[in-house]
Amino acid sequence: MIIEPNDVATSGVQPVGFLVGSTSNEHNSDTDRPAIPRAPEPPVDPTVRLTVRGKFLFEGARKFSVRGVTYGTFRPQPDDSEFPVADVVERDFALMAANGVNSVRTYTIPPRWLLDAATRHGLRVLVGVPVERHIGYLTDRKGAPDTAAIVRAGVGSCAGHPAVLAYAIGNEIPAATARWHGRRRVEHYLERLFRAAKAEDPTALVTYVNYPSTEYLHLPFLDFVCFNVFLENRAPLSAYLARLHHIAGERPLVLSEVGLDSLRNGEDAQARALDWQIRTSFAEGCAGLYVYAWTDEWYRSGEDVFDWRFGLTQRDRQPKPALASARAAFADTPFSH
Repeated sequence: MIIEPNDVATSGVQPVGFLVGSTSNEHNSDTDRPAIPRAPEPPVDPTVRLTVRGKFLFEGARKFSVRGVTYGTFRPQPDDSEFPVADVVERDFALMAANGVNSVRTYTIPPRWLLDAATRHGLRVLVGVPVERHIGYLTDRKGAPDTAAIVRAGVGSCAGHPAVLAYAIGNEIPAATARWHGRRRVEHYLERLFRAAKAEDPTALVTYVNYPSTEYLHLPFLDFVCFNVFLENRAPLSAYLARLHHIAGERPLVLSEVGLDSLRNGEDAQARALDWQIRTSFAEGCAGLYVYAWTDEWYRSGEDVFDWRFGLTQRDRQPKPALASARAAFADTPFSH
């Protein structure tokens, strides 16, 4: 989501990346249903990169259903990486894997040691290349950085690593920017960045994270389609997923952010919402999803954010009820290998 920390607190209005349904407390009989047992998954095979076959992702001959969480952004470290220190990452990844998570979405380029840690815990990483931080230069080119070079450098630093699920060349270009410059200019901009990523890591998958306000962007060159979708009612989510499948065509559809703020809705409501969000997404044929977010710890625009709590865990990594809810829903995922 592209938001400022105090947007909701000051305005009472949901950010533009949100589509709001009628209620966040929809009754759902699935919440307490026991998960269907499943066999343990084999570890990530470091020799196999994910590929696209029709509407799904595959790891070799094995269908790979993304059961992910978002990770970050965090307060920058002395080396400028926007991730926790290594021992915290190790504990986070171990807890993720123990709760049925198989993928992590980052919003910035991870250091290779973090990718190594992901491999140790059987996690695939959707690597975010934050070109949206430079999108203002589409309007004012004076002093504009070479965004294609930024993409090449970021992808090049991760190229060939077995933990890489795909690269996401940007997240939610603002709707006002897309309208001002026009659809075709933004599409050409993203295609140029897509080609730059492919030049650095030719066998990797590349996507862009879109959202409802710019769903009209025509991006057929992407390997698979990602959308951030926040809906607080099951029926509108099902209906909108049908629309997104039409946009995706024959490519996989992955929900790159779903979730609910426990600060405003309560932790029990968050757990109930995640249960039906996850189950509905897979039942409607999505290739996977990322729960927003792993932890309430969040750093944005130069400060720690305390007035949003989307995490499956608290800032100190104590589990919230949503973690058990997500684990049960992930365990009951259809269309898995």
